[in-house]
Amino acid sequence: MELKRVVVTGLGALSPLGNDVATTWEAAKRGESGAAPITHFDASKFKTQFACEVKGYDPAAHFDRRQMRQLDLYAMYALTAADEAIADSGLDGEGVDKNRVGVVFAAGIGGLHTFEEEAGYYAVHGEEQGPKYNPFFIPKMIADIAAGHISIAHEFRGPNFATVSACASSNNSLIDAFNLIRLGYADAIVAGGAEAAVFPAGVGGFNSMKALSTRNDDPKGASRPFSGSRDGFVIGEGAAALVLEELEHAKARGAKIYAEVAGGGMSADAYHITATHPEGLGARLVMENALRDAGMKPEEIDYINLHGTSTPVGDRSEAKAIVEVFGDHAYKMNLSSTKSMTGHLLGAAGALEAVLSVKTITDGVIPPTINHEEGDDDPEVDSRLDFTFNKAVEKEVNTVLSNTFGFGGHNAALILKKYKE
Repeated sequence: MELKRVVVTGLGALSPLGNDVATTWEAAKRGESGAAPITHFDASKFKTQFACEVKGYDPAAHFDRRQMRQLDLYAMYALTAADEAIADSGLDGEGVDKNRVGVVFAAGIGGLHTFEEEAGYYAVHGEEQGPKYNPFFIPKMIADIAAGHISIAHEFRGPNFATVSACASSNNSLIDAFNLIRLGYADAIVAGGAEAAVFPAGVGGFNSMKALSTRNDDPKGASRPFSGSRDGFVIGEGAAALVLEELEHAKARGAKIYAEVAGGGMSADAYHITATHPEGLGARLVMENALRDAGMKPEEIDYINLHGTSTPVGDRSEAKAIVEVFGDHAYKMNLSSTKSMTGHLLGAAGALEAVLSVKTITDGVIPPTINHEEGDDDPEVDSRLDFTFNKAVEKEVNTVLSNTFGFGGHNAALILKKYKE
């Protein structure tokens, strides 16, 4: 069976750096941080009091009162990013068979705020009042509902589901969408991820694991992947969406083509529920699997958008795996962690990083890893690797590999390349 070629024809983003793709990308090129004191709730008693929140977002500008009662914030983010990508692609126009258009949209957690509110209300009032739950509690909370809402809003009746693999979730959504299209099950799929976990349960839960940075006196400098002084990740929120489409279908309707999806790899660490394998075994395997799927050699990769969360163990294992997979070529590539600017969007991370990777290819600009200070190297990270510290680099980029690793040992890597006839 001949596999079909799959291209990217639409982009959407709602991020800590901006409320659309253009604003997000310009801020990333400038090396801006989206971190600031938390505004969603009073975090004064928490160990971590800052996050990378979406800023200036007004749900009422996108949804009516009825919709806002039915949607968790994560689903609002998802619909907003998906709408931008769909409009960008023209996929909602005339002549598109909506029976052949699907939605695969991820969340690592889903409607955490809704769960927190409903469970909290029962904990306080349940004994006195009995169970009084919002009838929208379950459909607001579940992690698949964003995919359902996007499908309903645009009448897309193709494959429709969510992928949940912690911080690898939205890379898995893109890989699943890619496979469904190249195998002929759909002509186009809206794929991506959304997350809105900057609430007490999210911040408190990660704090209890000692996973978050506690650099409260310097939020913008807190996410510092691969630097010796890093002390944990910065939690982020938002959504990103990409329209993936079969090449001939895209050409037939005159769609603009941003890039081509070359391949995707998946693996498991099979080691620990939260920690990455210290030798990077799963990370090494997922990159090898992605290269094999794309039919590419290691030296054909120009840039890696790193998982790079700013945790001591995770950064070291990823760097070690890159050296093992790419050998001498590892020192010739640019690497960077855009999480240094966006924070870690959990289930939406892979999709946002895919959008930034596409823009890297189209614009020839590699976004930086910010917050590195001279002399602040980690002796256990190979200093010969080029992490594109602090300043973007203008450079022709034909191929990008984007890594995501999640709690549970889930690993997913996506390869994008410049589209050529």
